Amino acid sequence: MVQSNFFSINIAEHKKLLWVIAIIITLSSAVYQRMTGPTYPKRGKIEIDGTFYSYKLLRSEETTSDALVSLDVPDAEIEGYVKYKRYNSNDEWTTLMLRRNGDSLVAHLPKQPPAGKLLYRVYLNKNAQKYSLTGEEPVIIRFKGSVPLIILIPHVIFMFFAMLFSNRAALDALDRNGNAKKYLLITIGLFFIGGFLLGPLVQKFAFGEYWTGVPFGYDLTDNKTLLAMIGWLFAWIKNRNDRDGRGWIVFAAVLMLAVYLIPHSVWGSELDYTK
Repeated sequence: MVQSNFFSINIAEHKKLLWVIAIIITLSSAVYQRMTGPTYPKRGKIEIDGTFYSYKLLRSEETTSDALVSLDVPDAEIEGYVKYKRYNSNDEWTTLMLRRNGDSLVAHLPKQPPAGKLLYRVYLNKNAQKYSLTGEEPVIIRFKGSVPLIILIPHVIFMFFAMLFSNRAALDALDRNGNAKKYLLITIGLFFIGGFLLGPLVQKFAFGEYWTGVPFGYDLTDNKTLLAMIGWLFAWIKNRNDRDGRGWIVFAAVLMLAVYLIPHSVWGSELDYTK
């Protein structure tokens, strides 16, 4: 009886440990995707006359407002300007002077339609010395429509839990005594709702199209969602009728993690101003 209780305790602790590992993997991948994405602000520091100034340059903005370029530069002798032009256009560069507002230097980039992008460079100068905050490559900022929270929040929640159950299924599949099949259909259901019902609604509000992946385009976010679902459907087929296809569950989970680590908005919707 004691041995039975001890075994039950170990099983319970083992399951808790697998959930902890799955949560850690899911949270880590979410943070990585967020911080490496092309819409995450560009941050850095620049030294001018022995003083370091931190900056954050936006790479995403809603279509309802101009994009603010704001730099915390208390030194009144420092001035600057911004050069910008539309991405995928034949435009010439336009120059905007940075205006002083207290301890800050500010400028506003003109808002664009959904999926419109701007290239911009930021320069500071003092004592005839010019400093580039953007280096050799300009920053790209993309504009998007406002997505209602009633759609965006459930989309994020369903996608998060789809990834969580995907990781949990993989860990159970690697466990000789695990039962990964019970998490398989849960993962598919969560992923379908988050990626194929709510996802297109988010895309429609943000960029005006429900789906821009295969066969209609090359949007990487849509295509990676499709690829991950194909992997899970294949794993489901390989585990029907009492078949033990736990290896395919691991494959589907690893595939989903791999495509999930590809940041949102890579090869995303964008306007071609030359047309």
